[in-house]
Amino acid sequence: MTETLRFGDLDIAFDRTVLRPRPWTLEQSRWAADLAAQAPPGPVLELCSGAGHIGLAFVRLSLRPLVMVDANGSACAIARANAAAAGCAERVDVRHGDMREVLGGGERFAFAIADPPYLRSADTSRYPEDPLTAVDGGADGLALVRVCLDVLDRHLLAGGGAVLQVLDRAQADAVTAFLGTGAGARLEVAGVRVVDGHGALVHLRG
Repeated sequence: MTETLRFGDLDIAFDRTVLRPRPWTLEQSRWAADLAAQAPPGPVLELCSGAGHIGLAFVRLSLRPLVMVDANGSACAIARANAAAAGCAERVDVRHGDMREVLGGGERFAFAIADPPYLRSADTSRYPEDPLTAVDGGADGLALVRVCLDVLDRHLLAGGGAVLQVLDRAQADAVTAFLGTGAGARLEVAGVRVVDGHGALVHLRG
């Protein structure tokens, strides 16, 4: 059964095959749009896009084109439908597949948004209403976060940036520590916003 949820000024459709949109994540769209205003020219990338609500809210605040990527084919179909309903289809390219494989080697993006699964596998049973692949981040919750960081490192333009969603301040600190090991060598953490009771947003600079 398809449901519809108001997200900013958008009506976002979704069903049980995708993660139910969380209204608080509109903060990610808004912060990304503010930061992207200072980024170099170029398109925006969204990783783990799900129903597309975060990226589409960004598109409504920015004139940049957007490439959405998700490994769930159903999510990609829903995101395309939501882009069309929002009047943004001509500026949105939705790609289905592994984020490490669906981007061209030479593709570069001025800014990026990422909302990977970040729950520890042992904790996913607390959220039985959510598709497992949309919430399971592996043993430490950071398996897909690290993949996102690798993709961003390879595809962000110099001087570009990103807003990455994670579980909490502890995971944000883990991202900083991971980058400090030399992984994602072009990336640095430029700021963190913790949304009380919900999650944390990490601003990355390329």
